[in-house]
Amino acid sequence: MKNRILITILAFCPLLHWNCTDLEEERLDESEFGGQAELVSGSIAPAYGYVSRVWLHTRYFGLQLLAADEGILPFRGGTDWFDGGKFIATHAHTMTPTNDLIGDSWNEVTINISRTLAAIEVLEPLAENGDNEAQGALHEMRALRAYLNILLLDSWGVVLRKESSAELSEVLRGQDAVDYIESELLAVVDVINATRGPGRMTQAAVWGLLARLHLNAAVYRDPYGTPNFSAGDMDEVIRYTDNIINSGNFALSPEYFDLFNDDNNSNPELIFALDQRGQLEDEHSRWAYWSIAGDMFPRPESPRADGTDGPAFTSDFVQTWFDAYGATDPAEADARFYQRNTLIPDAQLQDFENREKLIATETENSFYCIDPDDFEMDRGILRGIQWGPRKGDDGAFLTCDGGQVRIYPVQLTRGSGPDRDVAYVNHTFDIDFTNEGSLHNKGYRCSKYQFSRTSPDGNDFSSVDLVLMRLAEIYLMRAEAKLRNGDAAGALADVNAVRTSRTARPEQTPEALTSLDLDILFRERGFELYWEGFRRGDQIRFGKYEDSWTEKTNTDVNKRLFPIPQSAVDAASGIDGFLEQNPGY
Repeated sequence: MKNRILITILAFCPLLHWNCTDLEEERLDESEFGGQAELVSGSIAPAYGYVSRVWLHTRYFGLQLLAADEGILPFRGGTDWFDGGKFIATHAHTMTPTNDLIGDSWNEVTINISRTLAAIEVLEPLAENGDNEAQGALHEMRALRAYLNILLLDSWGVVLRKESSAELSEVLRGQDAVDYIESELLAVVDVINATRGPGRMTQAAVWGLLARLHLNAAVYRDPYGTPNFSAGDMDEVIRYTDNIINSGNFALSPEYFDLFNDDNNSNPELIFALDQRGQLEDEHSRWAYWSIAGDMFPRPESPRADGTDGPAFTSDFVQTWFDAYGATDPAEADARFYQRNTLIPDAQLQDFENREKLIATETENSFYCIDPDDFEMDRGILRGIQWGPRKGDDGAFLTCDGGQVRIYPVQLTRGSGPDRDVAYVNHTFDIDFTNEGSLHNKGYRCSKYQFSRTSPDGNDFSSVDLVLMRLAEIYLMRAEAKLRNGDAAGALADVNAVRTSRTARPEQTPEALTSLDLDILFRERGFELYWEGFRRGDQIRFGKYEDSWTEKTNTDVNKRLFPIPQSAVDAASGIDGFLEQNPGY
Protein backbone atom coordinates (compact mmCIF):
# COMPACT_ATOMS: atom_id res chain seq x y z
CA MET A 1 0.00 0.00 0.00
CA LYS A 2 3.02 2.29 0.39
CA ASN A 3 2.60 5.46 -1.67
CA ARG A 4 -0.45 3.97 -3.33
CA ILE A 5 -2.33 7.27 -3.55
CA LEU A 6 0.57 9.13 -5.11
CA ILE A 7 1.28 6.33 -7.59
CA THR A 8 -2.35 6.17 -8.64
CA ILE A 9 -2.46 9.90 -9.35
CA LEU A 10 0.80 9.92 -11.26
CA ALA A 11 -0.23 6.91 -13.33
CA PHE A 12 -3.57 8.50 -14.13
CA CYS A 13 -2.33 11.83 -15.44
CA PRO A 14 -0.17 10.76 -18.44
CA LEU A 15 -3.00 8.67 -19.85
CA LEU A 16 -5.06 11.85 -20.16
CA HIS A 17 -2.08 14.04 -20.96
CA TRP A 18 -2.96 16.27 -18.01
CA ASN A 19 -0.48 18.56 -16.36
CA CYS A 20 0.07 16.92 -12.97
CA THR A 21 2.81 19.05 -11.47
CA ASP A 22 3.11 19.60 -7.70
CA LEU A 23 1.44 16.32 -6.80
CA GLU A 24 4.51 15.21 -4.84
CA GLU A 25 3.26 17.11 -1.81
CA GLU A 26 0.44 14.60 -1.35
CA ARG A 27 2.74 11.60 -0.74
CA LEU A 28 0.94 9.30 1.68
CA ASP A 29 2.46 6.24 3.31
CA GLU A 30 0.46 3.53 5.05
CA SER A 31 2.92 3.69 7.92
CA GLU A 32 1.68 7.21 8.64
CA PHE A 33 -1.85 6.00 9.35
CA GLY A 34 -3.00 4.79 12.70
CA GLY A 35 -5.59 2.48 11.14
CA GLN A 36 -8.13 2.08 8.38
CA ALA A 37 -10.08 5.18 9.37
CA GLU A 38 -6.98 7.25 8.80
CA LEU A 39 -6.50 5.60 5.44
CA VAL A 40 -10.01 6.63 4.46
CA SER A 41 -9.57 10.24 5.57
CA GLY A 42 -6.11 10.35 4.05
CA SER A 43 -7.44 9.22 0.69
CA ILE A 44 -10.06 11.94 0.38
CA ALA A 45 -7.96 14.80 1.77
CA PRO A 46 -5.97 15.38 -1.47
CA ALA A 47 -9.21 15.59 -3.48
CA TYR A 48 -11.01 17.96 -1.14
CA GLY A 49 -7.87 19.98 -0.49
CA TYR A 50 -7.18 20.57 -4.16
CA VAL A 51 -10.48 22.39 -4.64
CA SER A 52 -8.63 25.42 -3.28
CA ARG A 53 -6.26 25.24 -6.25
CA VAL A 54 -9.19 25.11 -8.67
CA TRP A 55 -10.75 28.24 -7.19
CA LEU A 56 -7.57 30.28 -6.95
CA HIS A 57 -8.05 33.90 -7.95
CA THR A 58 -5.76 33.44 -10.96
CA ARG A 59 -7.34 30.13 -11.92
CA TYR A 60 -10.99 29.15 -12.28
CA PHE A 61 -12.35 32.00 -10.18
CA GLY A 62 -10.58 34.65 -12.25
CA LEU A 63 -11.67 32.93 -15.44
CA GLN A 64 -15.36 33.14 -14.49
CA LEU A 65 -15.09 36.67 -13.09
CA LEU A 66 -13.24 38.36 -15.92
CA ALA A 67 -15.07 36.72 -18.81
CA ALA A 68 -18.33 38.18 -17.50
CA ASP A 69 -19.55 41.76 -17.25
CA GLU A 70 -18.92 42.10 -13.49
CA GLY A 71 -15.10 42.13 -13.39
CA ILE A 72 -12.28 43.79 -15.30
CA LEU A 73 -8.50 43.72 -14.74
CA PRO A 74 -6.54 46.28 -16.80
CA PHE A 75 -2.78 46.69 -17.04
CA ARG A 76 -2.58 48.72 -13.85
CA GLY A 77 -0.60 51.89 -14.45
CA GLY A 78 1.37 50.10 -17.13
CA THR A 79 3.21 48.17 -14.41
CA ASP A 80 0.92 45.59 -12.75
CA TRP A 81 -1.27 42.66 -13.75
CA PHE A 82 -0.52 42.46 -17.49
CA ASP A 83 0.70 38.84 -17.26
CA GLY A 84 1.02 38.40 -20.99
CA GLY A 85 -2.40 39.92 -21.62
CA LYS A 86 -4.32 36.86 -20.41
CA PHE A 87 -6.73 38.84 -18.20
CA ILE A 88 -7.41 41.47 -20.86
CA ALA A 89 -8.03 38.88 -23.57
CA THR A 90 -10.37 36.87 -21.36
CA HIS A 91 -12.42 39.95 -20.57
CA ALA A 92 -12.56 41.11 -24.20
CA HIS A 93 -13.43 37.58 -25.42
CA THR A 94 -10.36 37.52 -27.65
CA MET A 95 -8.89 34.53 -25.85
CA THR A 96 -6.88 31.87 -27.70
CA PRO A 97 -5.96 28.24 -26.87
CA THR A 98 -2.61 29.42 -25.48
CA ASN A 99 -4.13 31.78 -22.88
CA ASP A 100 -2.49 30.88 -19.56
CA LEU A 101 -5.53 31.77 -17.44
CA ILE A 102 -7.55 29.25 -19.41
CA GLY A 103 -4.79 26.65 -19.48
CA ASP A 104 -4.05 26.89 -15.77
CA SER A 105 -7.74 26.64 -14.94
CA TRP A 106 -8.17 23.54 -17.10
CA ASN A 107 -5.14 21.92 -15.49
CA GLU A 108 -6.38 22.51 -11.96
CA VAL A 109 -9.85 21.11 -12.66
CA THR A 110 -8.54 18.02 -14.43
CA ILE A 111 -5.92 17.36 -11.77
CA ASN A 112 -8.63 17.58 -9.13
CA ILE A 113 -10.73 15.07 -11.08
CA SER A 114 -7.71 12.75 -11.13
CA ARG A 115 -7.47 13.04 -7.37
CA THR A 116 -11.08 11.97 -6.91
CA LEU A 117 -10.40 8.87 -9.02
CA ALA A 118 -7.27 8.14 -6.98
CA ALA A 119 -9.39 8.27 -3.84
CA ILE A 120 -12.11 6.13 -5.40
CA GLU A 121 -9.61 3.42 -6.27
CA VAL A 122 -8.39 3.34 -2.67
CA LEU A 123 -11.90 3.35 -1.21
CA GLU A 124 -13.66 0.82 -3.42
CA PRO A 125 -11.95 -2.32 -2.05
CA LEU A 126 -12.40 -1.08 1.51
CA ALA A 127 -16.10 -0.44 0.90
CA GLU A 128 -16.52 -3.86 -0.70
CA ASN A 129 -15.12 -5.36 2.48
CA GLY A 130 -17.87 -3.73 4.52
CA ASP A 131 -16.15 -0.58 5.79
CA ASN A 132 -19.00 1.86 6.30
CA GLU A 133 -16.71 4.87 6.62
CA ALA A 134 -15.05 3.97 3.32
CA GLN A 135 -18.46 3.52 1.71
CA GLY A 136 -19.54 6.98 2.82
CA ALA A 137 -16.30 8.53 1.62
CA LEU A 138 -16.68 6.75 -1.71
CA HIS A 139 -20.08 8.41 -2.21
CA GLU A 140 -18.50 11.79 -1.45
CA MET A 141 -15.73 11.29 -3.98
CA ARG A 142 -18.20 10.35 -6.72
CA ALA A 143 -20.21 13.48 -5.90
CA LEU A 144 -17.08 15.65 -5.85
CA ARG A 145 -15.98 14.21 -9.20
CA ALA A 146 -19.41 15.04 -10.64
CA TYR A 147 -19.12 18.60 -9.28
CA LEU A 148 -15.73 19.04 -10.95
CA ASN A 149 -17.03 17.63 -14.21
CA ILE A 150 -19.84 20.20 -14.07
CA LEU A 151 -17.15 22.90 -13.90
CA LEU A 152 -15.44 21.33 -16.91
CA LEU A 153 -18.71 21.06 -18.84
CA ASP A 154 -19.75 24.60 -17.99
CA SER A 155 -16.50 26.17 -19.21
CA TRP A 156 -15.20 23.84 -21.93
CA GLY A 157 -18.24 21.81 -22.97
CA VAL A 158 -16.67 18.45 -22.15
CA VAL A 159 -16.84 15.83 -19.42
CA LEU A 160 -14.18 13.22 -18.72
CA ARG A 161 -15.50 9.78 -17.80
CA LYS A 162 -12.93 7.40 -16.38
CA GLU A 163 -13.50 4.58 -13.91
CA SER A 164 -9.99 3.14 -13.75
CA SER A 165 -6.51 4.61 -13.88
CA ALA A 166 -5.61 1.77 -16.26
CA GLU A 167 -7.92 3.02 -19.00
CA LEU A 168 -8.21 6.07 -21.20
CA SER A 169 -10.84 8.64 -20.39
CA GLU A 170 -13.93 8.96 -22.53
CA VAL A 171 -14.67 12.53 -23.60
CA LEU A 172 -18.39 13.31 -23.46
CA ARG A 173 -20.27 16.32 -24.78
CA GLY A 174 -23.86 17.56 -24.91
CA GLN A 175 -26.60 15.21 -23.80
CA ASP A 176 -24.15 12.38 -23.13
CA ALA A 177 -22.27 14.63 -20.70
CA VAL A 178 -25.45 15.69 -18.93
CA ASP A 179 -26.65 12.08 -18.66
CA TYR A 180 -23.34 10.89 -17.22
CA ILE A 181 -23.16 13.57 -14.54
CA GLU A 182 -26.79 13.02 -13.61
CA SER A 183 -26.25 9.26 -13.31
CA GLU A 184 -23.28 9.83 -10.99
CA LEU A 185 -25.25 12.15 -8.74
CA LEU A 186 -28.33 9.93 -8.70
CA ALA A 187 -26.18 6.95 -7.76
CA VAL A 188 -25.22 8.60 -4.46
CA VAL A 189 -27.99 11.08 -3.61
CA ASP A 190 -30.05 8.66 -1.49
CA VAL A 191 -27.10 7.08 0.31
CA ILE A 192 -24.61 9.90 0.87
CA ASN A 193 -24.24 11.36 4.34
CA ALA A 194 -26.83 14.04 5.08
CA THR A 195 -25.33 15.61 8.19
CA ARG A 196 -21.66 16.42 7.62
CA GLY A 197 -20.54 20.05 7.71
CA PRO A 198 -20.39 22.35 4.69
CA GLY A 199 -16.81 21.30 3.92
CA ARG A 200 -17.95 17.86 2.73
CA MET A 201 -20.28 16.62 0.03
CA THR A 202 -23.68 15.87 1.55
CA GLN A 203 -27.13 14.93 0.34
CA ALA A 204 -28.14 18.59 0.24
CA ALA A 205 -25.06 19.46 -1.83
CA VAL A 206 -25.92 16.67 -4.30
CA TRP A 207 -29.50 17.93 -4.53
CA GLY A 208 -28.08 21.37 -5.25
CA LEU A 209 -25.79 20.01 -7.98
CA LEU A 210 -28.71 18.18 -9.59
CA ALA A 211 -30.68 21.42 -9.57
CA ARG A 212 -27.77 23.30 -11.17
CA LEU A 213 -27.39 20.58 -13.79
CA HIS A 214 -31.04 20.71 -14.83
CA LEU A 215 -31.16 24.50 -14.73
CA ASN A 216 -28.27 24.67 -17.21
CA ALA A 217 -29.00 21.46 -19.15
CA ALA A 218 -30.45 23.34 -22.14
CA VAL A 219 -27.19 25.28 -22.46
CA TYR A 220 -25.05 22.18 -21.99
CA ARG A 221 -26.96 20.28 -24.66
CA ASP A 222 -26.58 23.06 -27.22
CA PRO A 223 -23.99 25.58 -26.01
CA TYR A 224 -24.13 27.72 -29.16
CA GLY A 225 -27.84 27.89 -29.81
CA THR A 226 -30.83 29.47 -28.10
CA PRO A 227 -31.50 27.42 -24.95
CA ASN A 228 -34.71 25.41 -24.94
CA PHE A 229 -35.68 25.23 -21.28
CA SER A 230 -37.96 22.22 -20.99
CA ALA A 231 -40.71 22.02 -18.40
CA GLY A 232 -39.27 18.68 -17.35
CA ASP A 233 -35.89 20.16 -16.51
CA MET A 234 -37.50 23.01 -14.60
CA ASP A 235 -39.66 20.55 -12.67
CA GLU A 236 -36.50 18.74 -11.61
CA VAL A 237 -34.94 21.99 -10.46
CA ILE A 238 -38.02 22.68 -8.35
CA ARG A 239 -38.01 19.16 -6.94
CA TYR A 240 -34.41 19.23 -5.78
CA THR A 241 -34.51 22.78 -4.44
CA ASP A 242 -37.73 21.90 -2.60
CA ASN A 243 -35.85 19.08 -0.90
CA ILE A 244 -33.22 21.49 0.43
CA ILE A 245 -35.57 24.30 1.43
CA ASN A 246 -38.11 21.99 3.04
CA SER A 247 -35.46 20.02 4.95
CA GLY A 248 -35.29 22.77 7.56
CA ASN A 249 -31.53 22.24 7.85
CA PHE A 250 -30.57 25.61 6.41
CA ALA A 251 -31.52 29.24 7.00
CA LEU A 252 -30.84 32.54 5.25
CA SER A 253 -28.31 34.67 7.10
CA PRO A 254 -29.75 37.93 8.54
CA GLU A 255 -26.37 39.64 8.01
CA TYR A 256 -25.27 39.21 4.41
CA PHE A 257 -21.56 39.68 5.08
CA ASP A 258 -21.57 37.11 7.89
CA LEU A 259 -21.63 34.60 5.04
CA PHE A 260 -18.05 35.57 4.21
CA ASN A 261 -16.59 36.13 7.69
CA ASP A 262 -13.94 34.28 9.68
CA ASP A 263 -16.52 32.17 11.48
CA ASN A 264 -18.72 31.35 8.49
CA ASN A 265 -18.18 27.59 8.80
CA SER A 266 -21.11 27.49 11.23
CA ASN A 267 -23.36 29.82 9.21
CA PRO A 268 -26.63 27.94 8.60
CA GLU A 269 -26.90 29.23 5.03
CA LEU A 270 -23.84 27.32 3.80
CA ILE A 271 -24.46 24.04 1.99
CA PHE A 272 -21.08 23.31 0.43
CA ALA A 273 -17.86 25.23 1.10
CA LEU A 274 -14.12 24.81 1.11
CA ASP A 275 -13.32 24.31 4.79
CA GLN A 276 -10.24 26.42 5.55
CA ARG A 277 -10.12 26.21 9.34
CA GLY A 278 -6.53 25.53 10.32
CA GLN A 279 -5.41 25.74 6.69
CA LEU A 280 -1.68 26.37 6.42
CA GLU A 281 -1.33 27.15 2.71
CA ASP A 282 -3.20 27.59 -0.56
CA GLU A 283 -6.01 29.43 1.23
CA HIS A 284 -8.33 31.99 -0.23
CA SER A 285 -7.69 35.19 1.59
CA ARG A 286 -6.83 36.00 -2.00
CA TRP A 287 -10.54 36.44 -2.60
CA ALA A 288 -10.40 39.08 0.13
CA TYR A 289 -7.32 40.98 -1.03
CA TRP A 290 -7.18 40.52 -4.82
CA SER A 291 -9.46 43.45 -5.62
CA ILE A 292 -8.73 46.01 -2.93
CA ALA A 293 -6.22 48.85 -3.07
CA GLY A 294 -2.56 48.01 -2.70
CA ASP A 295 -2.28 50.85 -0.19
CA MET A 296 -4.99 49.39 2.04
CA PHE A 297 -3.86 47.41 5.10
CA PRO A 298 -7.02 45.74 6.46
CA ARG A 299 -5.33 44.10 9.47
CA PRO A 300 -3.42 46.72 11.51
CA GLU A 301 -2.16 43.94 13.77
CA SER A 302 -0.58 42.35 10.64
CA PRO A 303 1.55 44.99 8.86
CA ARG A 304 2.24 42.73 5.86
CA ALA A 305 -1.42 42.37 4.96
CA ASP A 306 -2.33 44.52 1.97
CA GLY A 307 -4.32 44.55 -1.24
CA THR A 308 -3.08 44.06 -4.79
CA ASP A 309 -5.06 46.56 -6.91
CA GLY A 310 -6.33 43.67 -8.99
CA PRO A 311 -9.74 43.47 -10.65
CA ALA A 312 -12.54 45.97 -10.19
CA PHE A 313 -16.23 45.97 -10.96
CA THR A 314 -17.08 47.16 -14.44
CA SER A 315 -19.06 50.37 -14.48
CA ASP A 316 -21.75 48.44 -16.38
CA PHE A 317 -22.32 46.05 -13.49
CA VAL A 318 -22.38 48.79 -10.86
CA GLN A 319 -24.82 50.76 -13.03
CA THR A 320 -27.35 47.92 -12.68
CA TRP A 321 -27.55 48.74 -8.96
CA PHE A 322 -28.02 52.44 -9.60
CA ASP A 323 -30.68 51.73 -12.23
CA ALA A 324 -32.56 49.45 -9.84
CA TYR A 325 -32.69 51.97 -6.98
CA GLY A 326 -33.04 55.20 -8.92
CA ALA A 327 -32.66 58.28 -6.76
CA THR A 328 -31.84 56.19 -3.68
CA ASP A 329 -28.23 55.27 -3.12
CA PRO A 330 -28.04 51.43 -3.18
CA ALA A 331 -25.73 51.62 -0.15
CA GLU A 332 -28.73 52.89 1.80
CA ALA A 333 -31.29 50.57 0.23
CA ASP A 334 -29.61 47.18 -0.01
CA ALA A 335 -27.57 45.48 2.72
CA ARG A 336 -25.77 43.40 0.10
CA PHE A 337 -24.26 46.42 -1.62
CA TYR A 338 -22.32 47.91 1.26
CA GLN A 339 -21.55 47.69 4.96
CA ARG A 340 -19.80 50.65 6.60
CA ASN A 341 -17.36 49.60 9.31
CA THR A 342 -14.94 52.54 9.34
CA LEU A 343 -15.78 55.25 11.84
CA ILE A 344 -15.12 58.37 9.79
CA PRO A 345 -15.42 61.45 12.05
CA ASP A 346 -18.51 63.48 11.24
CA ALA A 347 -16.39 66.60 10.87
CA GLN A 348 -14.41 64.94 8.09
CA LEU A 349 -17.26 63.56 6.01
CA GLN A 350 -17.81 66.71 4.00
CA ASP A 351 -14.09 67.52 3.68
CA PHE A 352 -13.29 64.18 2.14
CA GLU A 353 -16.03 64.35 -0.43
CA ASN A 354 -13.61 66.72 -2.20
CA ARG A 355 -11.83 64.13 -4.26
CA GLU A 356 -9.07 66.51 -5.28
CA LYS A 357 -8.02 67.21 -1.70
CA LEU A 358 -4.29 66.68 -1.25
CA ILE A 359 -2.48 65.00 1.58
CA ALA A 360 -0.53 68.22 2.18
CA THR A 361 -3.69 70.01 3.33
CA GLU A 362 -4.58 67.47 6.02
CA THR A 363 -5.00 68.66 9.55
CA GLU A 364 -3.93 66.78 12.65
CA ASN A 365 -7.57 65.75 13.15
CA SER A 366 -7.82 63.85 9.86
CA PHE A 367 -7.73 60.45 11.59
CA TYR A 368 -9.47 58.51 14.30
CA CYS A 369 -8.03 56.04 16.84
CA ILE A 370 -9.00 52.41 17.29
CA ASP A 371 -7.52 49.24 18.78
CA PRO A 372 -5.79 47.29 15.98
CA ASP A 373 -7.88 44.18 16.60
CA ASP A 374 -11.08 46.21 16.33
CA PHE A 375 -10.45 47.81 12.95
CA GLU A 376 -12.61 46.42 10.17
CA MET A 377 -12.54 47.82 6.66
CA ASP A 378 -15.78 48.52 4.85
CA ARG A 379 -17.36 45.61 3.00
CA GLY A 380 -19.18 45.11 -0.25
CA ILE A 381 -18.75 47.49 -3.18
CA LEU A 382 -16.07 50.03 -2.26
CA ARG A 383 -16.06 53.46 -3.91
CA GLY A 384 -14.53 56.85 -3.32
CA ILE A 385 -11.89 57.57 -0.70
CA GLN A 386 -11.03 54.67 1.59
CA TRP A 387 -9.98 54.83 5.24
CA GLY A 388 -7.35 52.64 6.86
CA PRO A 389 -4.09 52.57 8.81
CA ARG A 390 -1.05 54.39 7.49
CA LYS A 391 2.61 53.51 7.89
CA GLY A 392 5.34 55.90 8.95
CA ASP A 393 8.85 56.13 7.54
CA ASP A 394 9.94 53.20 9.71
CA GLY A 395 7.31 50.90 8.17
CA ALA A 396 5.25 50.72 11.36
CA PHE A 397 1.67 51.90 11.55
CA LEU A 398 1.16 55.35 13.03
CA THR A 399 -0.40 55.16 16.47
CA CYS A 400 -2.25 57.32 18.94
CA ASP A 401 -1.44 57.81 22.62
CA GLY A 402 -2.08 54.52 24.34
CA GLY A 403 -1.08 52.37 21.36
CA GLN A 404 -4.23 52.59 19.30
CA VAL A 405 -3.71 52.74 15.55
CA ARG A 406 -4.52 55.88 13.56
CA ILE A 407 -7.06 55.44 10.76
CA TYR A 408 -6.59 57.97 7.95
CA PRO A 409 -7.85 58.50 4.44
CA VAL A 410 -5.62 56.04 2.60
CA GLN A 411 -2.76 57.69 0.76
CA LEU A 412 -2.11 56.67 -2.86
CA THR A 413 1.45 55.39 -3.31
CA ARG A 414 0.99 52.63 -5.91
CA GLY A 415 1.68 53.06 -9.59
CA SER A 416 3.14 56.00 -11.50
CA GLY A 417 0.12 58.22 -12.14
CA PRO A 418 0.07 61.96 -11.48
CA ASP A 419 -1.66 61.52 -8.11
CA ARG A 420 0.90 59.17 -6.61
CA ASP A 421 2.09 60.33 -3.17
CA VAL A 422 -0.11 63.43 -3.25
CA ALA A 423 -3.67 62.11 -3.33
CA TYR A 424 -5.92 59.60 -1.65
CA VAL A 425 -6.97 56.17 -2.84
CA ASN A 426 -10.17 57.21 -4.54
CA HIS A 427 -11.99 54.42 -6.35
CA THR A 428 -13.76 55.86 -9.38
CA PHE A 429 -16.80 54.60 -11.27
CA ASP A 430 -15.01 54.53 -14.64
CA ILE A 431 -12.37 51.96 -15.49
CA ASP A 432 -11.14 50.68 -18.84
CA PHE A 433 -8.03 49.59 -20.73
CA THR A 434 -6.81 53.12 -21.59
CA ASN A 435 -3.78 54.56 -19.83
CA GLU A 436 -5.99 56.83 -17.73
CA GLY A 437 -8.61 54.19 -17.09
CA SER A 438 -6.01 51.67 -15.92
CA LEU A 439 -4.49 53.69 -13.09
CA HIS A 440 -4.27 51.95 -9.74
CA ASN A 441 -7.20 53.79 -8.17
CA LYS A 442 -9.64 53.16 -11.01
CA GLY A 443 -12.79 51.13 -10.55
CA TYR A 444 -15.04 50.27 -7.63
CA ARG A 445 -13.63 47.34 -5.67
CA CYS A 446 -15.04 44.19 -4.13
CA SER A 447 -14.57 43.59 -0.41
CA LYS A 448 -16.94 40.67 0.07
CA TYR A 449 -14.75 38.30 2.06
CA GLN A 450 -13.37 39.33 5.45
CA PHE A 451 -9.63 39.51 5.97
CA SER A 452 -9.12 36.59 8.30
CA ARG A 453 -8.03 37.39 11.84
CA THR A 454 -6.38 33.98 12.19
CA SER A 455 -3.56 34.83 9.83
CA PRO A 456 -0.07 35.92 10.84
CA ASP A 457 -0.04 38.38 7.95
CA GLY A 458 -3.62 38.61 6.72
CA ASN A 459 -2.91 37.27 3.25
CA ASP A 460 -1.34 33.83 3.47
CA PHE A 461 -3.65 31.97 5.85
CA SER A 462 -7.36 32.06 6.50
CA SER A 463 -10.18 30.44 8.42
CA VAL A 464 -12.84 31.91 6.15
CA ASP A 465 -14.56 29.08 4.29
CA LEU A 466 -14.82 29.58 0.55
CA VAL A 467 -18.55 29.51 -0.18
CA LEU A 468 -19.43 27.27 -3.13
CA MET A 469 -23.15 26.66 -2.53
CA ARG A 470 -25.59 28.37 -0.19
CA LEU A 471 -29.30 28.57 0.45
CA ALA A 472 -29.90 31.88 -1.35
CA GLU A 473 -28.73 30.31 -4.60
CA ILE A 474 -31.18 27.45 -4.02
CA TYR A 475 -34.09 29.89 -3.67
CA LEU A 476 -33.01 31.76 -6.80
CA MET A 477 -32.71 28.56 -8.81
CA ARG A 478 -36.21 27.58 -7.75
CA ALA A 479 -37.47 31.04 -8.62
CA GLU A 480 -35.99 30.79 -12.11
CA ALA A 481 -37.45 27.35 -12.70
CA LYS A 482 -40.88 28.52 -11.54
CA LEU A 483 -40.71 31.62 -13.73
CA ARG A 484 -39.68 29.65 -16.81
CA ASN A 485 -42.57 27.26 -16.11
CA GLY A 486 -45.09 30.10 -15.88
CA ASP A 487 -45.40 30.45 -12.09
CA ALA A 488 -44.51 34.14 -11.76
CA ALA A 489 -46.12 34.47 -8.33
CA GLY A 490 -44.15 31.58 -6.89
CA ALA A 491 -40.95 32.93 -8.41
CA LEU A 492 -41.59 36.39 -6.94
CA ALA A 493 -42.12 34.89 -3.50
CA ASP A 494 -38.79 33.08 -3.65
CA VAL A 495 -36.86 36.15 -4.77
CA ASN A 496 -38.45 38.24 -2.05
CA ALA A 497 -37.65 35.57 0.54
CA VAL A 498 -33.98 36.20 -0.22
CA ARG A 499 -34.20 40.00 -0.51
CA THR A 500 -36.06 40.54 2.74
CA SER A 501 -34.02 38.04 4.77
CA ARG A 502 -31.06 40.42 5.29
CA THR A 503 -32.50 42.05 8.40
CA ALA A 504 -29.41 42.59 10.58
CA ARG A 505 -29.30 46.23 9.39
CA PRO A 506 -33.03 46.93 9.04
CA GLU A 507 -32.57 50.32 7.41
CA GLN A 508 -30.72 48.58 4.57
CA THR A 509 -33.00 45.56 4.16
CA PRO A 510 -34.12 45.55 0.52
CA GLU A 511 -37.82 46.07 0.01
CA ALA A 512 -39.87 43.28 -1.50
CA LEU A 513 -40.35 43.45 -5.26
CA THR A 514 -43.86 43.84 -6.63
CA SER A 515 -43.26 42.12 -9.97
CA LEU A 516 -40.73 39.83 -11.62
CA ASP A 517 -39.60 38.95 -15.11
CA LEU A 518 -36.47 37.28 -16.45
CA ASP A 519 -34.52 40.52 -16.70
CA ILE A 520 -35.26 41.42 -13.08
CA LEU A 521 -34.42 37.89 -11.97
CA PHE A 522 -31.09 38.08 -13.80
CA ARG A 523 -30.44 41.38 -12.05
CA GLU A 524 -31.33 39.89 -8.66
CA ARG A 525 -28.93 36.99 -9.14
CA GLY A 526 -26.23 39.58 -9.82
CA PHE A 527 -27.06 41.46 -6.64
CA GLU A 528 -27.11 38.38 -4.43
CA LEU A 529 -24.32 36.27 -5.95
CA TYR A 530 -21.83 38.82 -7.25
CA TRP A 531 -18.19 37.69 -7.32
CA GLU A 532 -19.07 34.10 -6.42
CA GLY A 533 -18.39 32.61 -9.85
CA PHE A 534 -21.93 32.56 -11.28
CA ARG A 535 -22.13 35.60 -13.54
CA ARG A 536 -20.68 34.14 -16.76
CA GLY A 537 -23.05 31.17 -16.64
CA ASP A 538 -25.97 33.44 -15.82
CA GLN A 539 -25.23 35.68 -18.80
CA ILE A 540 -25.14 32.70 -21.14
CA ARG A 541 -28.34 31.20 -19.75
CA PHE A 542 -30.23 34.53 -19.89
CA GLY A 543 -29.01 35.36 -23.41
CA LYS A 544 -26.78 38.30 -22.45
CA TYR A 545 -23.28 36.96 -23.05
CA GLU A 546 -23.02 38.42 -26.55
CA ASP A 547 -23.94 41.90 -25.28
CA SER A 548 -21.37 44.71 -25.17
CA TRP A 549 -19.90 46.04 -21.95
CA THR A 550 -16.76 47.87 -20.85
CA GLU A 551 -13.95 46.91 -23.26
CA LYS A 552 -15.95 43.95 -24.63
CA THR A 553 -17.78 44.13 -27.98
CA ASN A 554 -17.21 40.59 -29.28
CA THR A 555 -20.51 38.90 -30.22
CA ASP A 556 -19.14 35.48 -31.28
CA VAL A 557 -21.30 32.73 -29.74
CA ASN A 558 -18.29 30.41 -29.86
CA LYS A 559 -16.85 32.38 -26.95
CA ARG A 560 -19.51 30.93 -24.68
CA LEU A 561 -17.05 28.09 -24.22
CA PHE A 562 -13.37 28.57 -23.61
CA PRO A 563 -10.84 26.96 -25.91
CA ILE A 564 -9.40 23.67 -24.77
CA PRO A 565 -5.76 24.49 -23.98
CA GLN A 566 -3.50 23.90 -26.93
CA SER A 567 -1.13 21.90 -24.75
CA ALA A 568 -3.92 19.43 -23.96
CA VAL A 569 -4.99 19.16 -27.61
CA ASP A 570 -1.42 18.64 -28.74
CA ALA A 571 -0.74 16.03 -26.08
CA ALA A 572 -3.80 14.06 -27.22
CA SER A 573 -3.02 14.42 -30.93
CA GLY A 574 -1.82 10.83 -31.18
CA ILE A 575 -5.27 9.53 -30.26
CA ASP A 576 -7.56 10.11 -33.21
CA GLY A 577 -10.62 12.18 -32.29
CA PHE A 578 -9.91 11.97 -28.54
CA LEU A 579 -9.85 15.66 -27.64
CA GLU A 580 -11.00 18.00 -30.39
CA GLN A 581 -10.74 21.76 -30.12
CA ASN A 582 -13.94 23.71 -29.52
CA PRO A 583 -15.43 25.60 -32.51
CA GLY A 584 -14.11 29.08 -33.24
CA TYR A 585 -10.58 28.44 -32.00
